[in-house]
Amino acid sequence: MAHSAAPASSSSAAPAITPISLKAIAPWAVFLGVLMLILLYFVGAEQGATALFSGEDVHEWVHDGRHLLGFPCH
Repeated sequence: MAHSAAPASSSSAAPAITPISLKAIAPWAVFLGVLMLILLYFVGAEQGATALFSGEDVHEWVHDGRHLLGFPCH
């Protein structure tokens, strides 16, 4: 009396999962690493002794993140 809503499949084999090689991951890992270093610079060091931009704009944008990560700024 009870009927299944799922259609019956003829094969129960799951599709094979192919691993991703290190050669394919390496460029993305390097890109993300450089991006994280740039973000760390802007949060931790910008508007200090090594400021790339004049003014306080960058400091104000990353001010809360700077305190959250433990960087002193004032």
